[in-house]
Amino acid sequence: MRDKLLALAALQKVDLDIAALQKNAEAYPREIAELEKQLAQARAAVDAERTRLEELDKQKVNLEHTITDDKDKVRKWEARLTEQRSTREYSALAREIDIAKKGQQTMAEEVVELGKQATLQREAVKQKDADFQVKAKDLVEKVDQLKGKLKDVQAQIAGIDGARTEAAKQVDSGLLKRYDTIRKKRLPALVAAVAPGTCTGCRMNIRPQLYNQLVASRGLDVCPSCSRMVYAAEALEAATPK
Repeated sequence: MRDKLLALAALQKVDLDIAALQKNAEAYPREIAELEKQLAQARAAVDAERTRLEELDKQKVNLEHTITDDKDKVRKWEARLTEQRSTREYSALAREIDIAKKGQQTMAEEVVELGKQATLQREAVKQKDADFQVKAKDLVEKVDQLKGKLKDVQAQIAGIDGARTEAAKQVDSGLLKRYDTIRKKRLPALVAAVAPGTCTGCRMNIRPQLYNQLVASRGLDVCPSCSRMVYAAEALEAATPK
């Protein structure tokens, strides 16, 4: 029984190593996702500034086209002034021309203001883009580093999986089946009971009779509290070569 216990303990050591590596591996994708999220947000901030610049340029161009069209209309009206037969018609058209020219002046001032805003916005885009390039380089480097670490851990896990296969071959088939069933729910699945009768897996006391039986038999049983496979610590110590 001692040899079986040793084989099972050796298998669990491999499983604990695998579990530790898997825990590290699980953290890397989350960290990578967070960094990629930061990168996307930084890119979106630059795009927002660039969109704002495009809107200003578009407003300026549209207003310039409106002014051009309005001037053409005013020139046609001015050409019609001499054709007016009555003072009333002449005055009405002249008033429309005056209103149109004032409107053109207002729009021209808006064009100038839009030009100023676009200039400032263009500088803002330039600065934002420069900041983004620096931040993006840093974030991409961090992502690449994490991906490299993840790849290394995955390679280690793949290597240990081979060792586990070999370790599992040394374990009694019946014990292996029981162990794997428990391992899928909690790890460690195999734990020691120490004097005066405490399960090291759940820290709960076990019955004195059960503990004494484990000490005497150097065998295995089940902890009533956590359902792990439990053995007396002395059993493994006695089985370990000096």
